[in-house]
Amino acid sequence: MPSDMVRVIYRKYDGSAHRDYPARRLTEDDLGIWLGVPQGTESVYHGRPSVEKIPFVLLVPHRAWWTAMFNPPPRTSEVYCDITTPAHWESDDTVHLIDLDLDVVRRRATGLVELLDEDEFAEHRARFGYPDDVVVEAEAAAQRLFGALADGTEPFATSYRKWLALVV
Repeated sequence: MPSDMVRVIYRKYDGSAHRDYPARRLTEDDLGIWLGVPQGTESVYHGRPSVEKIPFVLLVPHRAWWTAMFNPPPRTSEVYCDITTPAHWESDDTVHLIDLDLDVVRRRATGLVELLDEDEFAEHRARFGYPDDVVVEAEAAAQRLFGALADGTEPFATSYRKWLALVV
């Protein structure tokens, strides 16, 4: 049986630390593994200790080039998707992801969907030498997510709310 707790480790393409935090395994379904991060969770952000001020739920898809963070108010982003390499599960209790800089966000107040950090993606593509296939997958994932967040495709419409209710 999988562990109740999962360590989530995001790194940049060059291997440098990005985010690292514990999360509670909520469920697994056809979309992926749903993890809950309550307020007060100790974490590491860009190599520095941090504490999560607002709870969230993270969906780690089975085989996709993204993760999705679902947030309650007062966070201005209702859904925040990181474009990443597909998840690599070291074990049932540790998942590794490579953050590829691009983010797709849906704003809570307006429903506006935005593609963020294209400049960082271009900079890191050159500096870290992203292979062409990684660039193609990352850009395609961002395009798909942009459409899915805009049109309310699940899990971005309402299905995440039952899991978010468990951590707020």
